[in-house]
Amino acid sequence: MIAIVKYNAGNIRSVQNALTRLGYESIITDDATILLNAEKVIFPGVGEASSAMKYLTGKGLDKILLAIEKPMLGICLGLQLMCQYSEEANTTCLGIFDTHVKKFPNTGKVPHMGWNSFTTTKSPLFNNIDLNNDVYYVHSYYAVINEQTIASCDYILPFGTAMQKNNFYATQFHPEKSADIGEQILKNFLEL
Repeated sequence: MIAIVKYNAGNIRSVQNALTRLGYESIITDDATILLNAEKVIFPGVGEASSAMKYLTGKGLDKILLAIEKPMLGICLGLQLMCQYSEEANTTCLGIFDTHVKKFPNTGKVPHMGWNSFTTTKSPLFNNIDLNNDVYYVHSYYAVINEQTIASCDYILPFGTAMQKNNFYATQFHPEKSADIGEQILKNFLEL
């Protein structure tokens, strides 16, 4: 079973719908036992960092997510919360990835919303994809590039758009909204 982390963030149903299209059953849950025993865990979200972390810590999910040994994929806010710290409301995050999340400079082009390209290093997450296709973004905060960055995007400045550390993977873009390339990335994760 694929577990989708419930933590009062938006966009969770669209991830579940994408998994259904790919032929996978999933459950949206904040139950620690289900999360720890799932074959894969997806940590998606659209929302605000401090309120999301407050929900996670209130339910003890901050410790549970760190204890997951099966593959886990963070999406958008999920990626940001897997970092050490976010400038959004000065939020201490999970600390999986060794980087901070910063607000894009105010250039009149924030949030970063719409289709954009990325460059990648070799990762099983990006098997069988055409890098000439763009992926879909919607965010005002970005992860600083670090040694766990496996893909980067250039919007106002270069930022980490995908990361991996051990069994933990994450994308800033939304694979569930990124057409064929996004479906392939989700499929690659589900087949790890």
